[in-house]
Amino acid sequence: MNKKYLHLFFDLDRTLWDFDKSAYQTFCDMYENHGLSQKNIPDVDVFFKTYNQVNELLWDQYRAGTLTKEILRDLRFQQTLMKFGVDNAKLAERLSDYYLYHSPRNVHLFPQASEVLAVLQKEYQLHMITNGFEEVQHIKLSTSGLGKYFETIVTSEEAGVKKPDPKIFHFALNKAGASAADSLMIGDDLEVDVLGAKAVGIDQVYFNPEKAKHNSQPTYEIVALIELTTMLSN
Repeated sequence: MNKKYLHLFFDLDRTLWDFDKSAYQTFCDMYENHGLSQKNIPDVDVFFKTYNQVNELLWDQYRAGTLTKEILRDLRFQQTLMKFGVDNAKLAERLSDYYLYHSPRNVHLFPQASEVLAVLQKEYQLHMITNGFEEVQHIKLSTSGLGKYFETIVTSEEAGVKKPDPKIFHFALNKAGASAADSLMIGDDLEVDVLGAKAVGIDQVYFNPEKAKHNSQPTYEIVALIELTTMLSN
């Protein structure tokens, strides 16, 4: 194994946890269970796509610190329903509660996520840095069985700032007893994970399963998690 690194820091959503698959399953169940076909919402795919557009804009505001977690949770389903002409705050609240409970329990991981972590854990100290909501991320780690692989878990709520703010990376390094020079960050988001880590001197692995084109220059780039084991052994 590559002895340059002692500490591997992972993102969770869309890196180990297949966020989109888990969310889509939850939306399929939600659409049926709440009779949304009777609410002028033509099908689950349109509902899911519309929600993602709304949610992405609100998350941009949340990451920028202009929106609180509580307001984001309230608004995203309200605004999505309004796109279909449905003005129903109570329904939006029920959908939000349903989503927050079921989504982290609908376990979908990227291929070989557990197996790769089990191999890497033998040679490295594994850690996590995530911008996701604290209670939701810990449920995901519990229901998926991934929690046992990580020595430290840092959420943006614990650190008080979100990736790519340098403070969260320094916070995570300090908590792990690691230095930037002996650490490696693995994540799917170029701006948040890769450039955030690069800004504080941490080498990075860009997880790019969709093979998206970009102009950044991460230290490494992979399209499948299993590549980590061979990459780090060279």
